[in-house]
Amino acid sequence: MKLPDFEAWAVFAAVVEHRSFSGAAEALGTSKATVSKAISRLEARLGTTLFHRTSRRLTLTQSGQGLAERAQRILEEATEAEEAARDAASAPSGLIRLAAPLTFGINTIAPMLADFMAANPAIRIELKLSDAFVDIVAEGIDIALRIAELPDSSLRARRVGPITTHIVAAPSYFERHGRPRHPADLATHACLVYTNTANPDVWRFRRAGGEEAAVRVDGPMRTDSGDAMLPLLRLGLGIARLPNFLVGNDLASGALESVLEDWSVSAAGLHLVTPPGTLRPARVEALLSFLADRLKPVCEERNRLASEMPL
Repeated sequence: MKLPDFEAWAVFAAVVEHRSFSGAAEALGTSKATVSKAISRLEARLGTTLFHRTSRRLTLTQSGQGLAERAQRILEEATEAEEAARDAASAPSGLIRLAAPLTFGINTIAPMLADFMAANPAIRIELKLSDAFVDIVAEGIDIALRIAELPDSSLRARRVGPITTHIVAAPSYFERHGRPRHPADLATHACLVYTNTANPDVWRFRRAGGEEAAVRVDGPMRTDSGDAMLPLLRLGLGIARLPNFLVGNDLASGALESVLEDWSVSAAGLHLVTPPGTLRPARVEALLSFLADRLKPVCEERNRLASEMPL
């Protein structure tokens, strides 16, 4: 059996990424002639042309387009395998790109990272804080923390624990508009809508016994930030569906009150999500294990406090 020309596949992936032979040569630390020979060698093995070449432009052929993603996967798997082998013989080191929701990242993740980095001085972390959906493959993210009901996908996900979500408003709001007794009542309330969900205008509920309810909501604000809702909530301008880590302090102080507590608002959980593939560098595995260990008791404690919250 003739072995694949892995070097040529890697060169092909580099040319696709840098959109030129010279750019690939510079990135790989080799000559343009070496890159050109590798591409010609791969084309000869495959029996097809990978690029349309002109004096000014280099574009993928239809065959090249179909093979570009596979070439990138081959390069990534080989790189990860080498990193894993090197990491096994030494302390974890290198860069980890981590994405987390804004408020949860600032209040919960950042303090944990300080402890992790103190124990792993050779590791660097690039922390991306945003409530927006992050395409971890396209943006090169190693680990993403997601608080959601995850759809099926090729991504690898580890569920850390449940996240309690509340329907909340200020006491002054309930004094003026009344307290909803059933999810259907929310259709007549001023609901603040969080838009970073698959179907933000429909709130779904379930309670013991299997009863389910879905209600279409509307109100004075739509936003992709739960933090942005808090000033309106505290002034009694609406009612919102928000997780405990955002509203727990306001509920404890009485600034906000929770309703419909006999209904489960969502099945959202905290997940650690990583790109597809079986190999991960030791530094990524180390952070995954660290976060899972630290976050599990946090979820358990916050959900215990939420269950003890006075109605």
